[in-house]
Amino acid sequence: MLLKKQTVWLLTMLSLVVVLSVYYLTTPEKQPTNMVGTEEKEEKQQQTAEVNKEEAKQPVAKKETKDGATVVTREAGDDAFEALRMELSDLRSKQKEELTAIVANTKLSAEEISDAKQKIEELNQVEEKETIIEKLVMAMDYDAALVRVNGKDVDITVKSGKLSPSAANSIIQLVNKEFDSTHDVVVNFQPEK
Repeated sequence: MLLKKQTVWLLTMLSLVVVLSVYYLTTPEKQPTNMVGTEEKEEKQQQTAEVNKEEAKQPVAKKETKDGATVVTREAGDDAFEALRMELSDLRSKQKEELTAIVANTKLSAEEISDAKQKIEELNQVEEKETIIEKLVMAMDYDAALVRVNGKDVDITVKSGKLSPSAANSIIQLVNKEFDSTHDVVVNFQPEK
């Protein structure tokens, strides 16, 4: 009787080991997920989508060549503004990388990690608001606009031939709708070339 119980127990354990082994061998291997890498990929995909949307909204100029081929070009904004945007984007990317490294550091306290995540979110929100304000200003029939937010200071440079206090006031009101009214808004007009 004792021998039969041990045999049944042994056969049950062996069959369980066999079933688990087959299950382990037949399931696809899962790669460990790196949350920092996943967040960076999602962020890059969002940036790529935003760039594609911006390119789609830019006016298109078509030109036929002698051999009948059509060349499609997109009008670019002011080159100086683009260079400043790229510098600002590079600076913010470096800040985000540093903050992401803080988030990935397991030796830091939860409060420090939470603060870093909050700062990353704030940087993303500022970038979005800058883009929105630039689009709204451009919709007011200006050739080019550059919006830079640094803390509570909002610096807007507009390329326009018309320099009027009422135009500057309407831009300031536009910014105050997007941000809270505690921001200091400075509007600069750059004459067209």
